Formats: sequence, structure tokens, C-alpha cells
Amino acid sequence: MKQIKIKDEYIKLGQALKLAGMVGSGVEAKVMIQDGKVLVNGEVELQRGKKLHNGDVISFQGEEAEIIE
Repeated sequence: MKQIKIKDEYIKLGQALKLAGMVGSGVEAKVMIQDGKVLVNGEVELQRGKKLHNGDVISFQGEEAEIIE
């Protein structure tokens, strides 16, 4: 599982997908999220601006990444 280290209190879902290398651009992240292909903590998430905090896990196309402080 990949780890995404954040400096602030949270990171937005679209940014996290890009940082983890799961998508190539913000536009791609937006489309994948809107299509219901991204999970946050095991549940489908449709908000690109969803705030992710320490311990949250995102899943996309068989890959997972955890948010860590």
C-alpha cells in the first residue's frame, strides 16, 4: 500500500489521487471520482473535494494509498 504524507490537516481526494500516481491529471481524477470508481475507506466517494485525514485509505483500480501525517 502506498502512503501519502501530508503536511496540513487534510488533503482533498483529487489531489491525493494525483500524488499517489493513481491518475495523471486533475481532470482524470474528476472523471474517475464522478464515475464512482474511487473508494474512500471502502465506500464509493463522489466528491472530488472530499477532505481526507490521517488514516484514511483510498482505493482505485486495485491500488490503495493511505493518508499519513
